[in-house]
Amino acid sequence: MHRLTPRQLCWAPVAMLAACAPGGAPTFPLVGAYFPGWMMCGLIGIATAVGLRVAFVLTGIDAVLSFRLFTYVALGTIAALAVWVLAFGP
Repeated sequence: MHRLTPRQLCWAPVAMLAACAPGGAPTFPLVGAYFPGWMMCGLIGIATAVGLRVAFVLTGIDAVLSFRLFTYVALGTIAALAVWVLAFGP
């Protein structure tokens, strides 16, 4: 088995960063400021989870759910990731 020398270990973080995309995180201007894409997707996910919570309470579906917190967190995460893929996906 090949062991890395301390000098090689110093260069390991540089080698890992070399695989990163040179374009950086997606940003877009909004009201005069540049927002990172992940922040806007997270806010959309939170708003979707809150909106679904209100809709489920009004329709009575919320009373049937057994793990409410996990359900709404999962729905918010799915919404945020869907927005990310639609807006910044390949």
